[in-house]
Amino acid sequence: MSEGASPTTGSTAGPSTGSTTGRPLRRDARRNRDRILEAARDLFARRGLDVGMATVARHAGIGVATLYRRFPTKEALVRAVFTEQFAACGAVLDEAVADPDPGRGFRTLVERLCELQAADRGFSAALQAGFAEPEEVATERAHALGRFAGLVERAQAAGALRADFVPEDLILAMAANNGVIAAAPAADPAASRRLAGYLLSAFRPGDPETLPHPVRLAPHRVL
Repeated sequence: MSEGASPTTGSTAGPSTGSTTGRPLRRDARRNRDRILEAARDLFARRGLDVGMATVARHAGIGVATLYRRFPTKEALVRAVFTEQFAACGAVLDEAVADPDPGRGFRTLVERLCELQAADRGFSAALQAGFAEPEEVATERAHALGRFAGLVERAQAAGALRADFVPEDLILAMAANNGVIAAAPAADPAASRRLAGYLLSAFRPGDPETLPHPVRLAPHRVL
């Protein structure tokens, strides 16, 4: 992140309060926090995470000192901005797992995750940033991957997914989608949709080709 380094290395602010004390915010403080998040969400979506904290403050119409009182580090700001998007990923997984047709659920999951990445450059960058995760976040991610593994098993048992697909292949697919988004920023939604189509075609059963040995990627980079 090339611009606007934080003047402090203190703990990140929690998204529920915007304060390291955990106390509820006053009305004016809450209004400032909302303006910061709105400005940051718009800037990150259009320009990625290289946007500096000073730029965010200027677009929010507040002082830099006010921004740092709410979000002591850029990591704290990124986490707060993308809370809704991370929750959206969880909702997509919930929908896919709940689908009585596991093959359709699997396809929906891949398509929707690719859409989420393509729709917001900042979110895609945040997924790859590799910020240190709190233990509870890592636990939730592991739980989500376990639920996805269950969906994979059901789709394979239904004959809707090739037998040699492994859950880690979703991470590989999302990494490929990130590459497409980075390579074709002017047309990333369309390019991402086409990639998702290719991937889903390759994931169908019946391909006689044996795949190379599975690889393990860090899930926090793309999921």
